[in-house]
Amino acid sequence: MPEKVVPGRNTAAAEGDVVVFHIGLRINRLLAFSSWLPAFMSMPRMLRELSQEKSSGLLGYKVLYGGLREFYVVQYWTDKERLLAYAHQQDKGHRPAWTAFNRRARAGKGHVGIWHETLIVPAGSYESVYDDMPAYGLAAATGVVPVGRRGDTAAQRLSAAKE
Repeated sequence: MPEKVVPGRNTAAAEGDVVVFHIGLRINRLLAFSSWLPAFMSMPRMLRELSQEKSSGLLGYKVLYGGLREFYVVQYWTDKERLLAYAHQQDKGHRPAWTAFNRRARAGKGHVGIWHETLIVPAGSYESVYDDMPAYGLAAATGVVPVGRRGDTAAQRLSAAKE
């Protein structure tokens, strides 16, 4: 079912600081299923777990594909503390998945690569515009408001956010 288009020019309803977490997987050897398939399958489980627990700090995410070999998730978090806490909790999905990945990576010798980047974006240092789009990216994570509420140009939206 197609996502509902929000008509007109809109912006994300985000307030305050935002943490943007990028994480990806690259399949270096396609036929080495045992090296990359478990890591590939663990991400949807972790995203489900985080989405079901409202206090996790995950605001939303978008899964992207970079062709046959690359998979990428952009995540939006309330704060770095909750992101880091999730990464280290023994009773949550990330820690056992990370341990298992490391074990397979040592045995697989480069068959699969993973990466992540964490960006702490202070209030006033981000802006967005979505024109006749479904809620996407930061707006899908935080909500959509008409662009006029925050300013008609990127410069206005960035200035207004600093006040």
